[in-house]
Amino acid sequence: MPEANPPAAGDAREEQGQSIIYKIVQGLAIWFGMQLLMKQLTGGNNAQTATTKDASGNIVQVPANTGEIPAYQLRPSSLDEGAVWNPIPQRLAPIWPSDSSVDIVVTLSSSFVPVKISSVPEEYVALKEKGFKLGNSTDTRVAETTFTVPSSVQKNGTLWGHFYVGLTGSNLDPKEPGFDPATAFHFVYPLTQYLPKKKEAKTRNLLEDRPEVEEEEPEEQIAGPIIANYYHPNTSLSFVPDTGIFNYPQTHPAIRQFIHVEPTGARDGSGQNSWYYPVLYVNTFWQMRSHMVQLNETVKTLPLRLDLSNMKNWKFNILASVDFNSKQQALQAAYGSPIAGGGDGSEIEIIKEMFLDTNPYLLAVTAAVSVAHLLLEMLAFGSDIAHYRKKKDNVGISVRSILANVFMQTVIFLYLIDNSQNTSWMILGSQGIGILIEFWKITTVVNVRVRPAPPGSLIPYRVAFEDKYQLSETEEKTKEYDEIAFKYMYMAGVPLIIGYAIWSLIYESHKSWYSYVLTTLVGSVYAYGFLMMVPSLYINYRLKSVAHMPAKAMMYKFLNTFIDDLFAFTIKMPFLYRLATFRDDIIFFIYLYQRWAYRVDYTRVNEFGQGGEDEPEEKKPEPKSLREADGPVEKVEGTAKSSGTDTGAAKKRK
Repeated sequence: MPEANPPAAGDAREEQGQSIIYKIVQGLAIWFGMQLLMKQLTGGNNAQTATTKDASGNIVQVPANTGEIPAYQLRPSSLDEGAVWNPIPQRLAPIWPSDSSVDIVVTLSSSFVPVKISSVPEEYVALKEKGFKLGNSTDTRVAETTFTVPSSVQKNGTLWGHFYVGLTGSNLDPKEPGFDPATAFHFVYPLTQYLPKKKEAKTRNLLEDRPEVEEEEPEEQIAGPIIANYYHPNTSLSFVPDTGIFNYPQTHPAIRQFIHVEPTGARDGSGQNSWYYPVLYVNTFWQMRSHMVQLNETVKTLPLRLDLSNMKNWKFNILASVDFNSKQQALQAAYGSPIAGGGDGSEIEIIKEMFLDTNPYLLAVTAAVSVAHLLLEMLAFGSDIAHYRKKKDNVGISVRSILANVFMQTVIFLYLIDNSQNTSWMILGSQGIGILIEFWKITTVVNVRVRPAPPGSLIPYRVAFEDKYQLSETEEKTKEYDEIAFKYMYMAGVPLIIGYAIWSLIYESHKSWYSYVLTTLVGSVYAYGFLMMVPSLYINYRLKSVAHMPAKAMMYKFLNTFIDDLFAFTIKMPFLYRLATFRDDIIFFIYLYQRWAYRVDYTRVNEFGQGGEDEPEEKKPEPKSLREADGPVEKVEGTAKSSGTDTGAAKKRK
C-alpha cells in the first residue's frame, strides 16, 4: 500500500497539468466563438466585392454579402411564376460593394425640394468630396463654412441638408439628364431640431409690487410644451458599410430612418426583397443642448463644420438607438406623460456632458465608485438600524440632533418636490427612507406621546417626548451636555440663518412665499447643516468616549462623503450642495481624532453596558437545591469567594 502513493501523486500532478491545458484551450475556443458570433451579429468582414457578368454580358462588380437575394445588377427582369410584388420589401440587401469609392455633395436649403446642384450658391454648398473609400477607417474628411441664415429658417422654418451620394465618377444630380439610381441617390435630412423648451417658473422679488405680474398671467394659458427651433454648428457624417441584410419591417425606427431603399420599386424573383444604398448616419448624438443656438430673427449667420468618416455597425446601432429614445422621452416628458424612473428625459444629456467634459481616467474611477456609493449607502442604513435596535440606553445620544436631522431632511424632501417636478423617484425614495429611519430612531430613544396642551394654548394638544425610564447618572449628563451644545449652536446658527434669509429676500427672486421659506431653509441646511453633528462631538468630548457611536454606520457614511467629494468634481450641482459635501469632511476628521483619543477595546464590555463584538448569550444555570448550592468556600490570593458565585458576571473594563 505505501508503494502505491508516489505514482498516485504523479498522476494527480499530470491530471492537474492536463486540467490547466484544457482550461486554456477552452478559454481560447470561447474567445474565438464570441468573436465569430460578434462578426455575425455586427456584419463582420463579409461585405466583399465579387466580379461577374450581368444579363447583357457586361463585367460588373457586385456585393458578395447579399445572401439568397441576388445582386441588384443581376436582378430578374420579371417576378417568378406565382410571385406577388410586395409594396413593402421584407428583406434588404446592399446595392453596392462595401469597399466602394463614392463622391458626396451636401447642400443647404430652406426647402425640402431639391434643385440643380449647379444652381446652388457657393455659400450653401457645405461639403464636396470625391473618392471617399467606404470601410476605410483612416479616410476622414472635414469641411467648414459659414452661411447666411434664410429668412424662413429665422421664423421657425427647417434648415434642410440635401445629400447627394454616388459611385465615384457618376452623375450625382437627379435633376440632370443621365442620372442613374443604380449608381447614385439623394436624400434630405434636417440640420435643425425642434425641441421642447424647459418650463421656467416665473419668479419675482417678494418685496416688490405685484400688479405687473397679474397683468401677464392670462398669457400663460398655453396647452402643451413650447417647441423651439435649435441649431448645432457641428455635425458628423458616418458611412456604415458593414450593415449586411436588413429585415426591414422589424428594423428599429432609429435605424430605419437612415435606410434608403432603391427608388424604382425593383424586387427579386419572389417580389418580397429589395436593395438599399449605403447607410449614411447623420450623427447628432454628441450635440448637446447647451451648445445649441435657438434660431430667431436676430441670428443672421451661422458656422457649420461637417466631419466625414466611417463607423462600425455596432456603434451605429447603439448611438442611433440611444439618441432616438432619449429625444422621444424628452418629448414625452414635455407633454406631461410619466417616463420610467422619473426625470424629464434630460438625464442622458448629463451623462454625455460627463463623457465630453471629464477626464477619461477620472470618469472611470467615478463609474467604479458609483457602485460603491450605492452599496455603502445600503450598508449604512442597515448598520444604523442594527445599532439602535441593540442599544439599551441613551448614553451619548443627542435627541435634539436626531429631531433636527428629521427636520432638515424633511425640508430637503419638500424642496425637491417644489423645485423639480420630474425629480427621479430614486432620489426621492432615498430621501424618504432616510426620514423614516430618523423618525424610528426617535421612538427607540424616547416615548412620543400626544398630551393636552397647557391652559391658554391655541392648539389643544401637543407632541411630548418622554423618557422611557428613569435616566442613569451618565444619561443625565448626556442630556445636560446636549442642552449645552445646542445652546451654543443656536447662538452661532440662528444669526447666520436670519442673515441669509434677509439677504435672499432682498436680492433674490422667488415663486412664492412658500418657495422662499423652503429655499431659505434648504440653503441654511446645506451651508450650516454640519452644526447638527457638533452636539454629538461635544458629548463625545465631555464623556471622553466614542463607544456609544454607531461606528460601522459612521464609517459607511463618511466613506460615502468622500465619494460625494469625487462627484462634486464630475457632476454639475448647486454651489451650496457642493459646499455641503466638503464641510462633512471636517466632521469626519474630528471624529477620527476622537476615536484615536478615546480608544475602545472591542473585546470587552464598555462603560455603557455594550459589547463591541456580538457574543452568544450564556445560558443561566439551572436552579440548584439549597444543599447543592452550599459549596465549599475557596480562598484565592487572600480573597474569599464561593465557588460558582461569579457565573455570568459582566466583564469589567480596565
